[in-house]
Amino acid sequence: MARLVEVTDADDPRLADYRDLRDTQLRRSLEAEHGLFLAEGEKVVRRAVAAGYPPRSFLMSPRWVEGLHDVLEAVDVVCYVAPEPLLEGIVGFHLHRGALASLARTPLPAVADVLAGARTVVVLEDIVDHTNVGSVFRSAAGLGVDAVLLAPRCADPLYRRSVKVSMGTVFSVPWTRVEDWYAAMTDLSAAGFRTVALTLAEDSVDLADAVVGAERLALVLGTEGDGLSARWQASADVRAVIPMAAGVDSLNVAAASAVACYVAVRR
Repeated sequence: MARLVEVTDADDPRLADYRDLRDTQLRRSLEAEHGLFLAEGEKVVRRAVAAGYPPRSFLMSPRWVEGLHDVLEAVDVVCYVAPEPLLEGIVGFHLHRGALASLARTPLPAVADVLAGARTVVVLEDIVDHTNVGSVFRSAAGLGVDAVLLAPRCADPLYRRSVKVSMGTVFSVPWTRVEDWYAAMTDLSAAGFRTVALTLAEDSVDLADAVVGAERLALVLGTEGDGLSARWQASADVRAVIPMAAGVDSLNVAAASAVACYVAVRR
């Protein structure tokens, strides 16, 4: 069972994993150096542990110790306990769900392993906003997508904000990064996927038409500002658009992914 340790000082060096979570650059450096990520809130903590990520430690207010008793009972790490005002001093903001876990990352699977048996996948190119990445994962999980692939420069799905926005679905949807960005579309086509690039290109067809009859389908979405690169647009099998009304040309990438996943899974 986890060992409960009461915390009385926000500067306690044992709490380095949790300190000043608002500092994005600092967090990225710390997490990369130590191979960790954070889960916030009871449901997300549960899902992370259940997915097999090894806990390093927990930090929570007293009221969550009982609520997470079964999780704490099954692990042999330290659970730091602190009153909620002190928690805010440690992490740098008010925690609506006063339970955190620091967990060790595990090696990313090979692309071939993630794609094995998958019928519908989402592929993200250079989406750098953690909220958008988390939202895409939540849509993918909720609408029945089998896997997610990320280009090398995409935001980290295990960054705290991504995990929180996804409601922990980053732990249930198989995902990995593609190492060869340049050949990603042709590699997917060779693996039997119809690659459908969501873009406003002049030759784009209605998304509903683009997915019809595809046994294996890869929905490809690009960065928030410029959209997909010219390379990925040109090398995709089909370019498609979500038809819009009232003079609006497109949706936010998170909203577009939800619509696209819905259409694709029900093709």
